[in-house]
Amino acid sequence: MMNKQELEDRLINFAVMIIRIVESMNDSKSAHHLSSQLLRSGTSPALNYGEAQSGESRKDFIHKIKIVLKELRETYICLQIINRTNLCKSEKIISDALKESNELISIFVRSVETAKKNDDERKQKHLKS
Repeated sequence: MMNKQELEDRLINFAVMIIRIVESMNDSKSAHHLSSQLLRSGTSPALNYGEAQSGESRKDFIHKIKIVLKELRETYICLQIINRTNLCKSEKIISDALKESNELISIFVRSVETAKKNDDERKQKHLKS
């Protein structure tokens, strides 16, 4: 089981990987467009996860974790497009980023499910008391 700090570090490392990809992309119109998109969606999860840690409520925390998941999914699709169109000079870094984004998506799918379940249980317990 990964703790909050380890997950945050993993998201920061992922953002660094995305920045490296963006910096190594071709200099074409389509590469500029996709690199801008990738830079936004690929660095957003680390920032939103940081925000989620100081969520104002359980509902706010769940909402921010869902944003992390949404941005990770968007990043994964963008990486697939970049990979299929060979807009990045390094296939290995794209392959590594695809693998990591897929793993992070799985982690956050479970996180959202767990947070919702815990919230529902807390609400049920509150109703009974």
